[in-house]
Amino acid sequence: MKIDTLLGKRVQYGCHYDPKLLQPIPRSLGRRAGNLPGAAGPYPYHGEDIWNVYELSWLSEQGRPEVGIAEIRVPADSEFLVESKSLKLYFNSLNMTRIKSPADLAATIENDLSDAAGGAVTVTILLPEQFSDIQVAEPKGLCLDTLDCPDFSYQVNPLLLQSSTESVASETLFSRLFRSCCPVTGQPDWATVQVAYQGNKIEHAGLLRYLVSYREHTGFHEACVELIFHHIMEQCKPEQLEVSARFTRRGGIDINPVRATSKAHWQNIRDPRQ
Repeated sequence: MKIDTLLGKRVQYGCHYDPKLLQPIPRSLGRRAGNLPGAAGPYPYHGEDIWNVYELSWLSEQGRPEVGIAEIRVPADSEFLVESKSLKLYFNSLNMTRIKSPADLAATIENDLSDAAGGAVTVTILLPEQFSDIQVAEPKGLCLDTLDCPDFSYQVNPLLLQSSTESVASETLFSRLFRSCCPVTGQPDWATVQVAYQGNKIEHAGLLRYLVSYREHTGFHEACVELIFHHIMEQCKPEQLEVSARFTRRGGIDINPVRATSKAHWQNIRDPRQ
């Protein structure tokens, strides 16, 4: 999957508002590369990509610098995702832009990102007096990371996933050991991955070995989560499934995709490593 993006390239950082900096990438590219649902039609599951932009600043009408944090929610069924470096450049372009109010800023960003993503993006601006409301918490569920698992491998292998036909479970499992690599720069991407399901009991050691097998895999955050979701659905056939990942931030932005069999309002709770 060859993608021409701004990642890894020397660019001139502008300081004047420019929505043309946003670079859409068709979701179909990653889905086609992984032979995933939605490569040639609508995405059949639910989910969104939650972005937190911590380096948000603009000017008031009087020219006073303002700061905030932007929470962005991009629906998984949007035609495009937005390349992360282009998003950073776009937010930098707001630094010297005079904007009437935080509400006007949110509306501007929401409109620009919706146009770029080809879907209804929502944007919430948190102001400094709201920073104390941000939740930071350990993941829910059972941590897999202390399991005694020999024979780790580093090529993605869905056959590592096993489930029992003799017992059922409703449980949430997570691992902090996930690492993948950027498909453009090769730099590592770190995340805590959480799997919540109902159905035939998933073998815990196999799930951990499967998640660790992404260690040399190249893929965007969103595509990795969709591949994990797809492989678990194919191999274990749960009745209900939700896969989410909280990736550590780069360039002042963290990306947190979630994919699920059922629609929900997904909370945006920071992982301690974020």
